[in-house]
Amino acid sequence: MLGHLGLNVPDLATAKPYYDRLMPTLDYEPYLSGVDQFAYRPARGKPGTYLFFYAARDAGPYSREATGLQHLAFRVRTRSDVRAAHRLAVDLGAEVLHPPQPFPDYPPPYYATFWLDPHGFLFEAVCHADRDEPSTTSGRWSG
Repeated sequence: MLGHLGLNVPDLATAKPYYDRLMPTLDYEPYLSGVDQFAYRPARGKPGTYLFFYAARDAGPYSREATGLQHLAFRVRTRSDVRAAHRLAVDLGAEVLHPPQPFPDYPPPYYATFWLDPHGFLFEAVCHADRDEPSTTSGRWSG
């Protein structure tokens, strides 16, 4: 299991409000917040990868097509959680590349949505189960 991932963003002050709204929907909670970084961890002590955000030292556009990070997939417990992540991405003004749907190219059951965050990072919320329960923060699993 990865301990943590770090992402550089062009402006921490504008990035933080976006991620503060998004990450709880993906079952993450704040871990730390400082002048030069902020981070989230899997909620309620669950095992998983922490996500750190840092101010980029070198200005330049991000491209998921270049060498480096292609996308981040967050595993959620139910298909309802996938739809909740999609609704929030839309509310946050994200460019949605794929609304919630099954992806037959991947082993079933694979139900996901994909969107671009404000910095161009491709995010995915994915459920690897046929569960379709109402989304509740206390019932999510991230792993």
